[in-house]
This record gives sequence, structure tokens and C-alpha cells, in this order.
Amino acid sequence: MATVTTSSPATLQPCTHTSRHGVARYCPSPLPWRRWSYGRMTTRATASSHGQPSATGGWVEAPAGVAAAAGEEGDSIRRLQNGPDVRGVALEGEKGRPVDLTPLAVELIAESFREWLREELQRPAGEELRVSVGRDPRLSGARLSAALFAGLARAGCSVFDMGLATTPACFMSTTLPRFNYDASIMMTASHLPYTRNGLKFFTKRGGLTSGDVEDICDRAARKYVARKMGFGVGGMPPVVMRVDLMSAYAQHLRDIIKQRVAHPAHYDTPLKGFKVVVNAGNGCGGFFTWDVLEKLGADTTGSLHLEPDGTFPNHMPNPEDATAMSLTRDAVLANGADLGVVFDTDVDRSGVVDGTGAAINGDKLIALMSAIVLDEHPGTTVVTDARASDGLTRFIASRGGHHCLYRVGYRNVIDKGVQLNTDGVETHLMMETTGHGALKENYFLDDGAYMVVKIVIEMVRMKLAGLEGGVGSLIMDLEEPAESVLLRMNILGEPKYAKQRGTMAVEAFKEYIQEDKLSGWVLDDCGDCSVGEGCLVDTNDHPNDVDAYMYRAKLYNENKRPLGMVHVRQSVHNPNIALNMQSYVPGGCKYMAMDLHKRFLLASGVNDFVDISEVEKFVK
Repeated sequence: MATVTTSSPATLQPCTHTSRHGVARYCPSPLPWRRWSYGRMTTRATASSHGQPSATGGWVEAPAGVAAAAGEEGDSIRRLQNGPDVRGVALEGEKGRPVDLTPLAVELIAESFREWLREELQRPAGEELRVSVGRDPRLSGARLSAALFAGLARAGCSVFDMGLATTPACFMSTTLPRFNYDASIMMTASHLPYTRNGLKFFTKRGGLTSGDVEDICDRAARKYVARKMGFGVGGMPPVVMRVDLMSAYAQHLRDIIKQRVAHPAHYDTPLKGFKVVVNAGNGCGGFFTWDVLEKLGADTTGSLHLEPDGTFPNHMPNPEDATAMSLTRDAVLANGADLGVVFDTDVDRSGVVDGTGAAINGDKLIALMSAIVLDEHPGTTVVTDARASDGLTRFIASRGGHHCLYRVGYRNVIDKGVQLNTDGVETHLMMETTGHGALKENYFLDDGAYMVVKIVIEMVRMKLAGLEGGVGSLIMDLEEPAESVLLRMNILGEPKYAKQRGTMAVEAFKEYIQEDKLSGWVLDDCGDCSVGEGCLVDTNDHPNDVDAYMYRAKLYNENKRPLGMVHVRQSVHNPNIALNMQSYVPGGCKYMAMDLHKRFLLASGVNDFVDISEVEKFVK
């Protein structure tokens, strides 16, 4: 056991450059920030007492023949990959879902991450790699963190524990002065139930891709059976250094607001006279209330669920959650607030409520951010996932912007924006309809707090300019669909076959359209960039990897007028297929569902391995 005293946090400057791509995540500790005393701290993570270290600082694996025998047990680790993240069940309590994110799995993934990182950074085997770790308040966090620390240290990393943090802050720990770590890992499962947990990985270049995480999980799977048999275990408990990154990150956000508002009367308290309500959902977002808004002069009376609680007793921290938005709306109206803010668990997503109580999330949040960004960067391209509405496309076009529709998945949307910029297409905003939003000016990082910072700055600027109506007035002309419906179809059979069967079903949908077995349906394309064939396929010279299959299609009537849009996709996180429908006319969603049920789901035989009962219930 070791005690380490860390240096005080640095004075930070606003970001002035961008990177190849960057998703950031944040890490929580067991106690609220407000009551946590940073400084001297000792962290102990357990390790087995036998085994031998290798010359490279890692640990000896079993013979190749044993590793090759991993089979089904090794595959259980491979299945923890969820796109660019690792996700799994960490606590008992989910019907039909056994615990699969075990301490051993986390430890092996941590070791494998270090191997991958050394190769990615082209570092010599014995050279020190500095990795920070953060987590959200989930009940499984402490136990799994010990395994994470042990795996990283065993593999030769210097480990820096940020405690309770946000996902974006984890990424920023690789860039902020006097931290500048080689990589970071955030332990979170975002908006998923408290029984889940997961890992998100970052380097200085941003979040890892699905292919990167697949590589890491494959390495861990090859170690799994060997470790179960006692090969390559042992070592002393790791030395873990505790650092206070969140104070530095909060100061970074405050500096941005002060500098960009440049208030003529009170520079250091530009939010004086404003009321802002924050709903943190008992996740990691409470810091934004205490360490950003209040220190800038805002009145945060009426804020909700600021104390971290890993059981999430009030509602899931999620800007898509109806309860979260409704409670925030009530608090805004009850306290006469200018703005309400809703964060997800790890604060890489957010939504807002304007002063009238109108919820601004989904397409509305993208429209609001588009209005702000297009004012700063006229003519820029905005990338969204293909669930966005045609009304949003027209909204962006009306302000001189271009709209690129792309695959669902925050990593997909961000990577497409990075790719477009590389190809010479100016792209400053990338947003998913779930609330993930990234900006070119901020390392291409999906940071819910930074999005709110942009909105708060706009709110103050509008007030200084004498404009009425608040931020909600910026999207008054956004057209919304007549109807929107989301249906889910569970994939039948063993979970290990779910991804393969989901791909089969979604690809069958595309083939039925292309073979004219679904007359009237047409695969929708993005006309503003190199995306075709249902907003999935890159048509340029350097296509991004596909991590999950999905297609967007429109149904046209006999007069060749579109009735609505359907987006069919396999879920990355759960064994199901999501069917998002938007209708341009009343009753259109039911009509489209009936057509798909009769002419595709039954006719194609997809119903043999996909549960279509939710669709059947909807069309009755």
C-alpha cells in the first residue's frame, strides 16, 4: 500500500486546436464532489499472490494451445463489446441476464488495453504509460475499479484515479496542462439500469473506434481461460495516485463562459441575474451546478437530484427520459428560471428546458445547436444520425447550412464529421438525436456540459442584445413530424447469435427494397455529403467501418408523394431491432407498419427469428 500526494490542479486555458476525433467520458466517485476532500489518499486493489511478471512488464499467458481452447468462455468477453464501448451486467437483478462484466473480465480488458495502447503509440515495451481512470456512481464501481487498477498496473501502467468524474473530463485529462495523460478509461454504462456497467476508452486522439475495442476484447478473451487456469496471475497491489481533475475541468468551462461572454459590467460573474435549474438525475452532473453556474453568479434554486446515488432512485439520468424532462419543466416554471438543464449519468449528453417550460431535446436540441453554430460558422455542415426528421433538414438549410444524415451511434456521427473535415468539407457540429453532441472547436468531443456552456453563452448574449424570448425563440420555425413511433423487435434465440441474426434481418429489409419486393419504398440518401444507400454506405475513397447495420427508407404513395420515413437498425447494446417511424400525415405510422408487417416481416421469414409482436400489437 502506498500514499501519494498529488500536485494542485493547473490553471487551464480554453481549447485552441482539434484532434483526429475525440469522444470523452467522465468518472464518478462514491461521495459527492462537494463533500470530497482531495489530497492524500491510498487505493488498494487486490491481486492474486502467485505468478510471474514478464520482461515487458506484462504477465505470462498460458501456452498457445490453452489460449486457443478459450472457446465459449472467451467469447463471453468478446460479447462485452458494444460498438466503441464495453458494456455488461455487473450486478444480479436482471431477469434472464446473468452477470458477465466480472472483476476478472475488467482486469483482463485493462491489461489488453495497455498492450493495445503501447502498440498504438509505438512505445517501447518498458516505457511508462500514464492512464487516468474515472467512474460514475454505480454500486459496482468500487469493486470493478479495483480490478481495473490491478489490470493496468500489472501491465506496467502508472494509474491516476480521478474518482467520481464525467466522461468528457476523462478525455480532457489527456489534454489539460499538468495532467496530459497518455490515455483514460471511464467506467460507466450511461443511461442503462444500475445493474449494468461498462468502460469507455480514450487517447489524446479521442475515443476508440469499434474496431479498436474489438481488438482489445479479443486479446482479453485469449487470456481468459489461461487466467482461469492460474497462468499469468499475481503481483503486488498496485500504487494508484489520486488526482483532482474535476476542479480543473470545471475551471476550464468557467473560463470559456467568461471569455466568450465578456460581460461589460461584471466579467467574472456573467450569469449574475440568471436562474438556471439543473437536474443531474443522481449521476455525475452535480458539479456543473456548484462549480460552474454558481461560481459564475447564477441562481440555481430548484435544482434536482444533484447528489450522486448509484441506484438512481428518482429516474434514470437521461435527457430522453420523459420523467426527467417533466420534473425539470416543473422546476423551471415553479422557480421562474431562465433555463433548465438535464444531464445523463456521465454527462456526455444533455437536454434543456427553456423559460416557457418547453422541452428541448432530440431534433429540437440539434436545431438549437445548429442555429448557434451556423451563426458562428455560416454555411457549415451539420452531421446527425439518420433518425433526424426532414423538418430538421429544412431548418438547417433555411439558415444556410448543410445536413448530412449518417449511421446511428455517437461514434459513427462524430467520426463522419472528422472525415468530412479531413476531406475539406467544413463541419463544425455533429449530433445524435439522443443528445450526444460534439463540436470541432472542442476536440470533436461529445460533451454534454460543453453543449450547455454554448447554450448558456447564447442566452446571456441574447439578453445583452435586448432580444426577447430566450433560447427557445431560436427554433420557433422548426417543423416536426405529424407522428413519431418507436417499436422494438427482440431477436429470438441465444444471445451469442443476436448480432448475426440482427444483421440478417436488417440486410433483408434493404434487399427487399432493392429487389422491388416492397414497391413504393425507396432507400433514402444524404444529398449533402458522401453517404448513400439508406444513409449507411460511404461512397468516398475512405469509408468508415460499419459496427451495426441500419437503413433509412421512405414510403411514397401512388402520386409519388412521401408518406413517411422508417429507420430500421440492429441495436448495439441489446439483442433487438429498433424500428423508428416518422409520418408526414396523421395515421401514416400505422399504415407504414401494416405495410412492413404484411409485405416484409411475414413475407421474408424474418419473423422466424425476430419477435414481431410489438409491431402486430401496434397495427391492430
